[in-house]
Amino acid sequence: MSLRSLLSYILLAVFLPAIAWSQTLTGTVRDQQTQRPLAGVTIRIPETTYGTLTNEEGRFELRKVPAGRYSLQIRSVGYQTLEPVIEPGQESLVIDLPPAIIQLNQLTVVTTQRTETPDFLRPEMTTILTPRDLQQRTARTVPEALLGATGVWLQKTNHGGGSPFVRGLTGQQTLLLVDGIRLNNATFRSGPNQYLNTIDPQSLEQIEVVRSTGSVAYGSDAIGGVINVLTKTPQFSEEGTFSGNTFFKAMTHGMELTNRTELGYSSSSVAVQGGLAYRMFGDLVAGKGLGRQSPTGYNQVSGDLKARFRLSNRYTLTAAYQNLRQDSVPVYHKVRLENFRYNQFNPQRRQLGYLRLEGFYNYRWLQSVQVTASWQRQTEGRQSQKNDSPTAVLERDETTTQGLTVLALSEPTSFWQIRSGIEVYSDFVRSSRIDRNTQTGAETAKRGLYPDRATMNSLAAFTLHTLTFDRLTLTGGGRYNTYQITIPEQTLGKSTISPSALVGNVGASYAVVPQVRVVASVQSAFRAPNIDDMGTLGIVDFRYETPNSNLEPERSLNTEAGVKVRTGRFSASVLGYYTRLTNFISRVRMGRDSIQGYPVYLKQNSAEAFIRGLETEAEWEFARNWLAYGSLVYTYGQNVTANEPFRRIPPLNSRMGVTYQSPASFWVRAEVLLAGAQTRLAKGDMDDNRIGKSGTPGWQVVNLNGGYQWRSFMVSAELQNLFNEAYRTHGSGVAGTGRSAWLAVQYRF
Repeated sequence: MSLRSLLSYILLAVFLPAIAWSQTLTGTVRDQQTQRPLAGVTIRIPETTYGTLTNEEGRFELRKVPAGRYSLQIRSVGYQTLEPVIEPGQESLVIDLPPAIIQLNQLTVVTTQRTETPDFLRPEMTTILTPRDLQQRTARTVPEALLGATGVWLQKTNHGGGSPFVRGLTGQQTLLLVDGIRLNNATFRSGPNQYLNTIDPQSLEQIEVVRSTGSVAYGSDAIGGVINVLTKTPQFSEEGTFSGNTFFKAMTHGMELTNRTELGYSSSSVAVQGGLAYRMFGDLVAGKGLGRQSPTGYNQVSGDLKARFRLSNRYTLTAAYQNLRQDSVPVYHKVRLENFRYNQFNPQRRQLGYLRLEGFYNYRWLQSVQVTASWQRQTEGRQSQKNDSPTAVLERDETTTQGLTVLALSEPTSFWQIRSGIEVYSDFVRSSRIDRNTQTGAETAKRGLYPDRATMNSLAAFTLHTLTFDRLTLTGGGRYNTYQITIPEQTLGKSTISPSALVGNVGASYAVVPQVRVVASVQSAFRAPNIDDMGTLGIVDFRYETPNSNLEPERSLNTEAGVKVRTGRFSASVLGYYTRLTNFISRVRMGRDSIQGYPVYLKQNSAEAFIRGLETEAEWEFARNWLAYGSLVYTYGQNVTANEPFRRIPPLNSRMGVTYQSPASFWVRAEVLLAGAQTRLAKGDMDDNRIGKSGTPGWQVVNLNGGYQWRSFMVSAELQNLFNEAYRTHGSGVAGTGRSAWLAVQYRF
């Protein structure tokens, strides 16, 4: 057989449209307790293009569906997801959805395996913010939505920032994704950053945090874990329908005024949804004795559009675009502590566009294929001027990333599932700086923070396997990643390195009894040195950094074990872990040299460290519709090489609360967030002016939240920091919000 004939045969086998199916399935979905019909419930057949929404009477219709035996997935916010099996000849259903009071260990996740899997059966530990969580809490920003989430610590350098720590790591060592696409790029900094705040929180459907693992599935940077931000996806409907909603939120002291409006259209072959939002954030008002912190306020405008097209019975195409811009975002601690007249990000902008083609084949060795082509640009402008200087510094960095991912799903047997893929990413960096004399108007062009026109390219292949038996679930996988990083440094000359990494993981989840599973896993991870590591020249935080092009990937090995519990009214997890870090890139002080008053540092593969910890959480429905919940997270880190604590380790922290969730969509919640004092400080922590010389004091914050949904209206409100506690999360440059309140109103049409 010729090569052309072979290629033709493969293309026909993969892309030939499926035979049309003729059966029509109808049904009604109701609330199990009240028996009222539920509108807007998503009905879909997994691993196919078939799906629809229930109408105002709770009815749905799926035309031309398979005539054989298959599963149906029924999902709605605030209710348990059901997957009834449809038998041959069955054409009409009545589904009673039970309200989902308990969510821990009850949900389906996509991040761990890059396809939908039951969270309870997996050996990994995940933290999930569901659509209900996001709707009821209506966080000001995406990072603030993660405040108090189990296993996540939030640091805020400025009010326009928010850097999540997972397993004691942040910045380059924690991987951020948007709809499975890398947000991390070649200029991500080693410490806290603000990039997660460039996503509109009202555009989200769910946030998934996978703690400690992710390098096999997603590559570099997932040493601490992976945070995957999933945006809203429009659903098909059998009849053409227009929809929309508008959202308003206001906060006391002028700290927030938000409006977002969404419009959508859905039919059997097209589903489109878009949104526009404008936000005005005033200066942050902290707790007793601190008051208004100025300047911290800024403005933000964003827009997003997502469209899905059912091309045939086998193929769907998703097209999405996101654009968010923040203007004049102050870096408060630099103005307050470092003699700056002003120091701000202006602009801070992120653009993302992607096309995703999915094909469903239902072959044993090829269940489905997903191809995603993405384009992303992050623009960061920095403007600053010292009080005693006539020079205004205008810096601008622009990183453009192109990506291509091909994923294949196979199920060779009823107990063996394989997810394999190939990924390509390419980063291109533009960086510039202009020093402007504000007295004479003269401008001097200088080298930017990064080498202009630097590039970082990566190529990877990976495979993930899950074996599911009666009581035992086994997982394993491997990934090979290679890079080419080119630094066109003018003063030191052009340099190119080509690091590579091979990582793997194995895990097991065993049901001692159906309600209790023992889990354990071992995973290796890596982080390739990026352009920020190799090419930074200038002032970063409280130091002056110089370039180093002779760096190798960081490595980690994580071992963990724990228990998951799930019953009808109680759910819990307890897990201990130990992460060993080798070849870690750290900043090394270069003698007693200083530039512009800042100590000079160079990055080197010079550190070995470990981080260990304990993570616990539980939910208990102690009475009908009443839920008590809590979590406790302990993290300990040590830099073995320097014989000192690891930098920025979060303190012991906890969240506890009680919620009443009525079937009529009324809820009320009382919650307390706690953090112990953090006095174990590295030398770098002591030099950081965001952290006191003796550490960060402990604190307790009490919040009250509630709301009510009536037909198309939803009203929610919160009293924050009820006792006006003055507090600061460890490592932050701004204090937390003092006693305040917000009110949000949403109307669906």
